[in-house]
Parts: sequence; structure tokens; C-alpha cells
Amino acid sequence: MENITYDAIVVGSGISGGWAAKELCEKGLKVLLLERGGPYDHVKDYKTANKDPWDIPHRGRTTPEQKKKYPVIHRGWAASEVVMDGWANEEDSPYTEIKPFTWWRSYRMGGRSILWGRQSYRLSQMDFEANERDGIAVPWPIGYSDVAPWYDYVEKFAGISGSNENIPHLPDGQFLPPMELNCVEKDMAQRIKTAYDAKRHLIIGRVANLTKPIEGRVNCQYRNRCWEGCPFGGYFSTQSSTLPAAKKTGNLTIRPYSLVTKVLYDKESKKAKGVEILDTEDNKTYEIKSKIVFLCASALNSTWILFNSATDIWPGGLGSSSGELGHNVMDHHYNVGASGVMEGYEDKYTYGRRANGFYIPRFVNLGGDKRDYLRGFGYQGGASREGWGRSVAELSLGGNFKDALTEPGAWSVGATGFGEILPYHENKISLDQTKQDKWGLPVLAMDAELKDNEWKMRKDMQSELMEMLEKTGAKNVGSWDGGHAIGHGIHEMGTARMGLDPKTSVLNKWNQVWDCLNVFVTDGAFMTSSACQNPSLTYMAMTARAADYAVSELKKNNI
Repeated sequence: MENITYDAIVVGSGISGGWAAKELCEKGLKVLLLERGGPYDHVKDYKTANKDPWDIPHRGRTTPEQKKKYPVIHRGWAASEVVMDGWANEEDSPYTEIKPFTWWRSYRMGGRSILWGRQSYRLSQMDFEANERDGIAVPWPIGYSDVAPWYDYVEKFAGISGSNENIPHLPDGQFLPPMELNCVEKDMAQRIKTAYDAKRHLIIGRVANLTKPIEGRVNCQYRNRCWEGCPFGGYFSTQSSTLPAAKKTGNLTIRPYSLVTKVLYDKESKKAKGVEILDTEDNKTYEIKSKIVFLCASALNSTWILFNSATDIWPGGLGSSSGELGHNVMDHHYNVGASGVMEGYEDKYTYGRRANGFYIPRFVNLGGDKRDYLRGFGYQGGASREGWGRSVAELSLGGNFKDALTEPGAWSVGATGFGEILPYHENKISLDQTKQDKWGLPVLAMDAELKDNEWKMRKDMQSELMEMLEKTGAKNVGSWDGGHAIGHGIHEMGTARMGLDPKTSVLNKWNQVWDCLNVFVTDGAFMTSSACQNPSLTYMAMTARAADYAVSELKKNNI
């Protein structure tokens, strides 16, 4: 394999890498897909997906050994017995926290495409104009019209269910039929519309779960066990969607256990000639040649690869000539929200476990609304009725206790905010040469934090949601703010931003590294600003767009 020159090498098999492999293979290129972790096969490797909860040894709880082995994952809600094998081994792959940083990684085939929350929203023209309008960082080199056809393209293939709402700052898309709001949520939606003169909206989430079969995949079964892997292919993942499409072409080669350590740069041609990998099974180093390279290793890992590449020419690594490589780390800040009790629905109950919730799109700093901070936030949440697993404080045993549990409990509603983090130059990652991973490689040092703009925003995220819940009739409304360390939103972005000028950005408008045009970066690293919408759909669209351009340029011998 190492003696073959491929048309393209794709580094990483998550959402972006899967799309890159699919698109490049379907356009006739011979593609090598490199994954640092091991295989993880569709259906076969979903070990717990068809088990009953009582068949899980610890009923979903993690063991003391796992808590010790995965301290970062145990900082939040993602520590569950059924998915611990999906998270990266923190002992083998440590990192340095100059400031608190919660980095949730998955090193196996498919990456976090198995584990993601599947909420899928477009960025709008307002989002692409935000930096230029506010005088923050650098302008995006593209606008909504550049990405819109690619949003259309990836939505149709991935299968995004949702409702068309005609909200200018949350563009509609090519949706499958939407899942339904439940009875409480429908009433809330109407009350919010009335209370705020139709300037605020509560809609069903736009989610990468199928509501009708497509491309041999079965529709969502309403099990809400997505992150265990879906045997039905009911949601979009590399395993269920892009990888089968790439394999179908006969143009794909997959090499697992391949940790890419650098891009190989040729000084004479000023092009990449392939990559260097460390085989994590035999601990040997190999060079593999290709005409183009797509870095899709996840935002921070793609930048780590660039840091280690062409250092004899650029001490800061390939793509560092602008001084921006590693800078402008972003995420979405959350862990702040509110909840309450909804009375009057005791004769209503829902069936099935909808793998989705409601979404309240951004409403601050729009039109005449001006706040003491820039940008905005949205909310994700849901209403549900307490089930039979609740405790009854007044009763502890006996017939009365059993009788009480034959009826579901009260309805409650809750939501959490997702806020935009600005692209601050001083929020950065770098190489820590004093600490090494299992393979003797330098690790990343994280130096990023929320700043005054985000802390001000969080106060509104809390108070506005409380007010809205009260206006919808919720009782006993309470709120929380658990704080936020960057990374915890699992939406890490930036560090190799796009821009119009090679002096102030790492990538051009086609996701090419300015310093090496046959290297493309199409994961979250390219983001110039973060908006407040979940970003994965944008990664899909931009990856498909970049792949189309790359093949065109390759045929013209321009790269």
C-alpha cells in the first residue's frame, strides 16, 4: 500500500472525512481514507444497541476504573457505560490545559458521527456577514449564496427532517417531513408567538434522523439510543451513509490504526506529496504519496498535523505564514438554561422516544433589538411527562406506592441555550513539547476561555428563557448556569480559519491552505466565526464544495 500514489488521501473518518471520501470516490479518484483508530463496522459493532437496559451490566453507570481512565469525559453528561469505548483513551492521548478545556474525542472509524446530537441547521447570510459587520477578526471569504446549493445537496443525501418556517436568519432546507412537537410544545409555540408578536419561534428541531426511508436506510424507530449506533441506519453517520457510498465506487482504500503525524511538503513543487503516518499497531512510520490531501481529523487535530508539517520552512508549521494557525479557537457555550412544570395536561401522554426536541432560534441583536454584547444564542429543549421511574416522596412501599406508579407524573419543560463565542486571536492552541502521548508525539496545549461578551450573553440566556417559560404558563420555573469551559459544547471550531487574505488567514475560500494549495482542511478548523447554530451541516456542505473544486482543479493540473 505504501508504494502506491493515490489521487487523494483523506485524514479522518468522521462527518467531514466521510463526506470527503464519498465525494472524491464518486468523482473517480482513487482515495485512501486514514483513521487513527480501529475499525467500527455498521450494525456488527453496535454491541449494546439491541440489548434491553437491564442487560447492560451496570445499567449504564460507569465503573470506578472508567472514571479514573476518562476524567475529561466524566466532567459532563457523556459518561455512559454504553459509549465509553467510543471515547478516546485519555491516558494514551493526553493534552495540556493552560486554561480549562473539555476536549471530547472519538478515535475509531466514523469518529463522532456515531455520537453526535444530529441537530442540523444552516448558517445564514447574517452569520457570514457578522465579522465584517462587527469589525471582529476577518471577514468570511464566502456568503450564503456560495454554500446554499451545497446545503441542498448534503441535506438530500444525509436525510434531515424538519419544518419550513420562513425565518430569514435560519434558512429553510431540503427537509424530510418533520417530527412532531408534542401537545405541550405545540401550545408553548403558539403562546410564544402571541406573547412576542411573532418575533420569536419555537419549532421542532432540524435533525439528521430519517422520517421516511431513503437510500436503503430505514426511518427512525424512535428508540432514542442513537449514540449506541443505529442498526436501522435511521440517522446520518459515516457508517450508515457516506462510507457505503464511497465503498460502492470501488475507489476507496481504508487504512485504520494510521496516526497521521505530518503532511509531506515538497519544496521544489511547493505542493504536498502525501503524508507520514505512525502505524499504531506496529509502531513503525510510513510515507504514503498522493496528489491531494484532505485534512478532516477534527478541528484541533488537523491543526496539530499542520503544526508538525514543513517546519524546516515555516517554524510554526504548514499554513502558519499568516500567524493565525492555532488561533481563534471557538465553541458554543451552554450549560445554562431553565425549566418548569406545565399544569393542565394530566390527561395527555406521549409514546415512543423521539430522538429530537424543540428549537428556539436566535432572537437577540436582530432588527431593532440591541444588547450590551455582540451576536446571540438559540435554545434546545423539550417537554415531557414524568414516567414510572420517578420516586414518590410520600410513599415508600406497599400497594399505594404501586398504584401511584400506574399513572405517569406531571409534565415538565426545560431547555439549554447555545451561545456564540467570538473568534478571539488570543484564544489559541499550541504544541506542548514538554509532554508526549503514548507514541512520543508532542501534545496540544489549550489556552482559551470565555470573555466578557460571552458572560454578558449568558445572563440573557438564563433570564430570557425563564421569562418565556413563565409566559407559556410554566410553574415553579427555575434556572441554572453550570459555567462553561471551551470544548464542552463539542463544537470546537477555528484554528485554521478561512479568509480573503493569506496574510490574515490560513485557508482560502475553497478550504485550501494558502501556503500549499493541494491541501484542503474541511472540518471545524476552517470556521471564521461560529454563529450559534450546530455546525456539522456546514462542515458537510463545505466538504462537498471543496471536493468538487479539488477534482476540477486536479483535472486542470492546477494543483
